Amino acid sequence: MFPVTKGLIRNLSLLPLPLFAAAMAPPAVVRVYSTTTPPPPASPSEVSVKKVGTHNGSFHCDEALGCFMIRLSHKFSGADIVRTRDPKILGELDAVLDVGGVYDPDRDRYDHHQKGFEEVFGHGFNTKLSSAGLVYKHFGKEIIAKELNVEQDHPDVLRLFLAVYKSFMEAIDAVDNGINRYDTDQPPRYVNNTHLSSRVGRLNLDWVDPDQSQEKENEAFQLAMALAGKEFLQSLRFHARSWLPARSIVMQCLEERFKTDPSGEIMELKNFCPWKLHLFELEQEMKIEPLIKYVIYQDERGKQWRVQAVAVAPDRFENRKALPEQWRGLRDEELSKAAEIPGCVFVHMSGFIGGNLSYEGALSMARTALTL
Repeated sequence: MFPVTKGLIRNLSLLPLPLFAAAMAPPAVVRVYSTTTPPPPASPSEVSVKKVGTHNGSFHCDEALGCFMIRLSHKFSGADIVRTRDPKILGELDAVLDVGGVYDPDRDRYDHHQKGFEEVFGHGFNTKLSSAGLVYKHFGKEIIAKELNVEQDHPDVLRLFLAVYKSFMEAIDAVDNGINRYDTDQPPRYVNNTHLSSRVGRLNLDWVDPDQSQEKENEAFQLAMALAGKEFLQSLRFHARSWLPARSIVMQCLEERFKTDPSGEIMELKNFCPWKLHLFELEQEMKIEPLIKYVIYQDERGKQWRVQAVAVAPDRFENRKALPEQWRGLRDEELSKAAEIPGCVFVHMSGFIGGNLSYEGALSMARTALTL
């Protein structure tokens, strides 16, 4: 646990979030309180700090994450968090999240509970936004641009803006708004209480806790902010440091596919990286035709080469063109003889992947498989 003292989280910068430069890190103190009179400032610079409001009582992932994210913006850096439902107090605050019945970004009001609210992220996403989604929609590009140390109009900012929403933020919006993942009347096959929204929810005070004070509730909310914020920054870090470079590698390999084989249906992955999701997305963006059937790459651990069939969709096991049935389950000399290709190592029983000792052998396996 992180040290908590009378409603304040101290040393928040000690959270394991090695993502942002020091200038990007949140201030070391997050002040959370529920009255018009804040605690005495710890330093002279805190006298004129901005105040961001959200509701008190039971909290959810969306306002915990929204409060964390908005404090990463320049406008609300180091802001106090005021937890109340009093309209008079809320009206005096610089920003209000998840309470108040108003969505007005010009006044920094970001509630989503009011009648008639149907705001979505856009860019092809149609899930109704929560308060976290609203904050991300209006401040996400600024946060990402600071992480990349580029201007907000840099094309990589938009790519990450969309990718982080798709892989991380949208689920939080959907859970908070009660939107099921699937259109079905059937009950779920199992219970999943391990996702971020559930874990944040479990930080609420338990009914058996002897101390049900507002101060104790605010301390729990601070922990919720830290948990949700840590995972948001981890997602952003992954996309900035791993996802984006991998996308560039796959794009370059797609552009050079005809150098690998005149059919254009075999792609050589010159530097191994996570490639599957990027391949599907880039094929659509780049209007690739014909679609890639096989990807060949070197297995760095075994110093062998792999030829892998591309699935029909990211979440499907069926392949666009599996390796030939007559090769499946064979190994080494037996496989080399059946395929009439030297250096063969194996072909999986399902035909989704095979191996060869050399690049030339793997490429021959892919080329031969296209004709069978």
